Amino acid sequence: MRIETCHFCSRPCYPSKGITFIRNDARAFRFCRSKCHANFKMKRNPRKLGWTKAFRRAHGKEMVVDSTLQFQQRRNIPVRYNRELVAKTLLAMERVEEVRRRRERAFYRKRMEGVKEREVLMDRKLVEENQHLLPPQYRDQVAKVLEQMEVDGETVDGEKVVGKVKSKRKQKLLRNGGVEEDEEMEVDV
Repeated sequence: MRIETCHFCSRPCYPSKGITFIRNDARAFRFCRSKCHANFKMKRNPRKLGWTKAFRRAHGKEMVVDSTLQFQQRRNIPVRYNRELVAKTLLAMERVEEVRRRRERAFYRKRMEGVKEREVLMDRKLVEENQHLLPPQYRDQVAKVLEQMEVDGETVDGEKVVGKVKSKRKQKLLRNGGVEEDEEMEVDV
């Protein structure tokens, strides 16, 4: 059973599923679903559509250069059947898949480094810039909370980054105008 890949989005096309388009020059294109086929007919570039594998690779969201990815390439070299060779090949395939998964997790962790800090920075900046939108009774409380948070002097792209928050009270604004405070907590950002 041969599992083809979709020409447009690179998903697997299983036998008897999807659409096969054969051009006049006898070139065959396999598509996993009608969405890919329609986008191909509209001459859309898969590198510009966020849901395709080509987009993810072009924008650094997936590994592109790795030795484990070379094992996925199809090899049409006929080999005489040998039971031991098949057993070794299956073991090697499992090991390569395990290594690839581990490397993908490490790639994802490295790619997501610093995202939390940037999100906290953006949230603080949004609150500081839009304090005038808050009702007057909450403005002073928000200012106090912002003052309580200690910030390290590190910068990223000219912006201050929130370091470790030493003491922060968890506060919840109530509809009746009051504030409900929870215990102090240590937060590492």
